Amino acid sequence: MATMQDKQAWSGRFNEPVAELVKRYTASVDFDQRLALFDIRGSLAHAQMLAACSIISVQDLNDIQRGLAQIEKEIADGDFVWQLDLEDVHLNIEKRLTALVGDAGKRLHTGRSRNDQVATDIRLYLRSAIDDIIALLKNLQKALLDLAQHHTHTIMPGFTHLQVAQPVSFAHHLMAYFEMCQRDVERFGDARRRVNRLPLGSAALAGTSYPIKREMVAELLGFESVCQNSLDAVSDRDFAIEFTAAAALTMTHLSRLSEELILWMSPRFGFIDIADRFCTGSSIMPQKKNPDVPELVRGKTGRVNGHLVALLTLMKGQPLAYNKDNQEDKEPLFDTVDTLTQTLRIYADMMSGITVKQEAMRSAALQGYATATDLADYLVKKGLPFRDAHEAVALAVRHAEQKGRDLAELKLDELQQFSNLIADDIYGVLTLEGSLAARNHTGGTAPQQVEAAIARARKLL
Repeated sequence: MATMQDKQAWSGRFNEPVAELVKRYTASVDFDQRLALFDIRGSLAHAQMLAACSIISVQDLNDIQRGLAQIEKEIADGDFVWQLDLEDVHLNIEKRLTALVGDAGKRLHTGRSRNDQVATDIRLYLRSAIDDIIALLKNLQKALLDLAQHHTHTIMPGFTHLQVAQPVSFAHHLMAYFEMCQRDVERFGDARRRVNRLPLGSAALAGTSYPIKREMVAELLGFESVCQNSLDAVSDRDFAIEFTAAAALTMTHLSRLSEELILWMSPRFGFIDIADRFCTGSSIMPQKKNPDVPELVRGKTGRVNGHLVALLTLMKGQPLAYNKDNQEDKEPLFDTVDTLTQTLRIYADMMSGITVKQEAMRSAALQGYATATDLADYLVKKGLPFRDAHEAVALAVRHAEQKGRDLAELKLDELQQFSNLIADDIYGVLTLEGSLAARNHTGGTAPQQVEAAIARARKLL
């Protein structure tokens, strides 16, 4: 007959062993072992609290601390043997601890359940991941600022509907992505507050009859507060969904930038070049240099978006409290963390390896009548109602188009056909530099405003 140590934690209830296929289907140890060090950390705090409450002895605490220290070293050294029969990271560690320290290992689980244990482990893991992600986002912001710093006077066409709209500085364009990243930083910081609440002590679903001190464990683990309802604490995965939503938004921002980098690198634009180390060639076309990294970022955004939908779908039909469905939260969550951290790490490096082709940008800004709005504004300032100014400029653009010239290339008498308010000071208005300089307000593309925005951003970082 098998000993108690050889059995599953619940095996006394059953008349036959779990089928091998079911073991493989229900086991999570292949992927949840990444929670091991967080599980150990949570167990150490739990054991300290149990000893402080005289639920276990000081000797038990010492034995548990000694055993968990050895297990942590075995895991770090790659010597720990993970067993599928033990289903998950928690039972693997508990069994090894019991083998090392005997009955003290069996007492560790007093006053807790795997339900509140896993919820605590995930929160510890995710809190650490969020801290790393915020640091990586700030690295990317710094890379954007470093590139923008050199291009406050570099003029490019700004687009709406992917049609030339108005001239902007390249730095101003980059700073738009800085702002997106800043919102991402704020979102992750805000989500972290809701991650940073302790479920441990809620046990399976109803709390525990032992005289525990949850606030002590929270303090030991650096949690800001404890979860206030035991049913909610063990079944809540809002924090994972919220994190994944923030990650999907960040990936969406990077996907938008990726799309622009891909377009700008195309010879049809020719605005930038991406360093060779981020590109690949073609197996058949020797001239090709493909922007593989931004293309893959664009693709991986769909992957993270899919994880968000998977987590939302996972939770939508679950009654309280914990259900086995929740085992399916980890793989999408872990992959979201991995995908986002890898993407942010490579993106900051890639942005530092971009070569800007200023003349190509400027040449493109001279196409598409980018200063037409400036001409309309000029007429409004001369007293013409805006709608009349809009119509006059539209006719001037049609005329210039027929002549194959830019507005700035039209002679004064040609321009005056469309309004007698136009004088020879118009040519200062119709230059690209004049257009930029005119937008001299907070958030505008005037070089001095962009330089001020960069300065504010550096201070923020």
